[in-house]
Amino acid sequence: MAGSERVELKPIAPAEVSKHNTPESCWVILYGNVYDVTELLPTHPGGSQAILRLAGRDATEDYDPIHPPGTLDSLKPEALLGPIIIEPTQITKETLPITLEEDAPPSLDSLLNLDEIEELATKKIKPKSWAYYYGASDDQLTKALNTQAYRSILLRPRVFVDCSRCDMSTQILGNRLKVPVFVSPAAAARLAHPSGERGIAAACAKLGALYIISQNASLTPEDIVRDAPDDQVFGWQLYVEKDNAKNEANIARISNLKSIKFIVLTLDAPFPGKREIDERFKYQEAPVVNGFRQEQYWGTSSTLTWRKTLRWLARRTHLPIVLKGIQTHEDAFIASTFAPRVRGILLSNHGGRALDTAPPAVHTLLEIRKHCPEVFGKLDVLVDGGVKRGTDVVKALALGAKGVGIGRAALWGLGAGGQEGVERTLQILTEETGTAMRLLGVEKVHNLGMAHVNTKALESQIYDGPFERSKVLDHIEAKL
Repeated sequence: MAGSERVELKPIAPAEVSKHNTPESCWVILYGNVYDVTELLPTHPGGSQAILRLAGRDATEDYDPIHPPGTLDSLKPEALLGPIIIEPTQITKETLPITLEEDAPPSLDSLLNLDEIEELATKKIKPKSWAYYYGASDDQLTKALNTQAYRSILLRPRVFVDCSRCDMSTQILGNRLKVPVFVSPAAAARLAHPSGERGIAAACAKLGALYIISQNASLTPEDIVRDAPDDQVFGWQLYVEKDNAKNEANIARISNLKSIKFIVLTLDAPFPGKREIDERFKYQEAPVVNGFRQEQYWGTSSTLTWRKTLRWLARRTHLPIVLKGIQTHEDAFIASTFAPRVRGILLSNHGGRALDTAPPAVHTLLEIRKHCPEVFGKLDVLVDGGVKRGTDVVKALALGAKGVGIGRAALWGLGAGGQEGVERTLQILTEETGTAMRLLGVEKVHNLGMAHVNTKALESQIYDGPFERSKVLDHIEAKL
C-alpha cells in the first residue's frame, strides 16, 4: 500500500470482520489481510453493491481476476487493518482433491476446431465466468447470426492453379503482421486463466497476430506489453467514460506506450444490453432502487457525437484512431469523411452483447460494397464477431476486410489451456485460413476478392433503402 509504514498490525479474527458488514462500515479480506474499504463505496466503478456483497468475508477469489496488480495501492495506509487469523481446518481423505486419470482433460493438440476448445474451456472455468463470456443480449439472435451469416456464403475455388505457396502476411494501419487474424478487445481475461491478457499477448506474439487490449483488462496495459517483442503490434480499446479526467489520463498513459500503435474508440455499447445469462448470476447481488433491481452499473458516456468527440480525441493523442462498432454503411461513409485522422473502422456489434437483432459484420461489409465502396480505399476495414473457421476469415477478407478478429474464441482458448490454449486457437484458425486460400487458388491475402465468394443467399437480407449522402452528412451531430 502506497506510503504504508505501519509497524504493528494486529491479527483480526473472522468474527470481527463479519461485524463490519454494514452500509456504514465495510471490511473485506484480501490476500490474507483485512481492509476497511468503506471509503470506496460511493466511488467504486462497479457500484457500491459490488463491494457490499463481499463485505465481511474473503473477497480474494472475486477481486483478483478482475483487478490489475497494484490496485490496492490507491487505498489510504490506514485501510490495511491487519492479517486475518487463520482458523484450523480438519483435513480428511474425503476432502483431498483427487483427479482420476479418466477425468483428465484432452491434450490441446487433440482439439481440432474452435468448438472443441470452447467445450473444454466450459468444463474448466467457473460457471459465473462462463456466463460472463458466453452471454449475449435478449434472445441472442445477433450472436447466433454472426456465425450463421458466414455459413450462408459459398466459396468459389479455381483449379489448375499452383497452390504450393501461401502467404498470409498483411498490413493493418501500416503495421506488418504475419496473419490477418487478430484478437479483439475482450474484458477480464483472468476469469479464464491466471495469465490473463499476458497469456493472450504472448500467444499473439508467437503467431504474429495483432492484439487489441481491452480497456477493462484484468492487468494493466504496461504489464500486458512489458515482455512483448519490439515488433509486436498492439491496439488499445477506449471507452469514453463519464469521468473526463479519467479519460484524459488513460489516453495520455496509452499514448506513451510505444507498443500500442492505435486507439480503438468503442461506439457500439453506449448503454448496456440485457444479457440474461450473465444477469441470472448477478440477480441476487443487485441492489433494489425504486422497486427495481439495478443489475448493471454503466460508467460509459452516452453523449458522444461525431464532430465533438473526434475533435476532442484528436487533440489528446498522436495515435491513429479506429472506430469500433460501425453497423451500417451510412456510419462507415461518415467515418471515411474524417480520414486521415480516422484511419480505420471495426465492423462489430459487440459480440451480440448490445442490441439484439443488429446485423452481423458480414452484412455491413456487403452494405458498404453496395452503397459506398469508396470507403475501402479510404479506411482499413476490420471485422469481428462469430468467426469459427478459417473459411470465415477468407470470406471476410474477400469482401474487403483487412483483418478478422476473434474475441470469445481467444478467451475460450485461455480457459482451455492458458497461453498454449490461445496459441492452439490461433494456430487452428490460421492453418484453416491457409488451407482455404490454397484450395481457392490464392497465394496472397490481397489477391482475395469478390470473384472468390458467392453471397447470393445473403443479398435479400442486405439493406436496400435510399442512400442520400448529403442528408447523411447533415446528421453527423446525431448521438451515437
